[in-house]
Amino acid sequence: MIDDDGYRTLRDAIVSGELLPSERLVEEDLSRRLGIGRAAVRLALARLEHDGLVEHERHRGARVRRVSEEEAVEILEVRAALESIAARRAAERATAEDVRDLRGIVRAMRAHRERGDLMAMSEANAALHRRILELSGHATARRLSGMLISQIVRFQYRTVLLPGRPERSLREHAAIVEAIAAGEPETAERAMRRHLSRVAEALRARARDADAVRRRDAG
Repeated sequence: MIDDDGYRTLRDAIVSGELLPSERLVEEDLSRRLGIGRAAVRLALARLEHDGLVEHERHRGARVRRVSEEEAVEILEVRAALESIAARRAAERATAEDVRDLRGIVRAMRAHRERGDLMAMSEANAALHRRILELSGHATARRLSGMLISQIVRFQYRTVLLPGRPERSLREHAAIVEAIAAGEPETAERAMRRHLSRVAEALRARARDADAVRRRDAG
């Protein structure tokens, strides 16, 4: 289970939610858990800090970084810029086999939604975004978007649970894929930007609702 001296194992644990936001990361505990030396643990934590997944506090050590909903919205705005470029490039490069792959993922998303398995739908959603980034051949967009996605995966899970969001998400992803299938770069770019902008708006609305509830309870 150990890759890159613990880096990938720890990264997966943070992204999956096994290690929770603000949870302390004690070198000695991680060393025992991973079966590696503390020097390797420190190196893994330094890499994760660079990825934006871990932060160090003076005199308190490392902990899983908590991403606010405001920052999650900003990340989605940056992703919209990066991944709209990727969608454009994918529409220019995708083969018939690539299109079959993309449509297969959309079918899987639809099947998960019909079964009510929204977590599986969200995972298929992430797989579709990764595949479009791969097809784009744009190494920089793929690298930067991958780092951003890992920071807000928990917020992606939250948005898919919002009323009406699964159906809208499915339509938005289908529109992106069909634009790529048709070889229409500008349409694919607009569809991707529109999709991620709507995810950002869903997060903003959720934050506003939560704030309203807090004010009401405080009053």
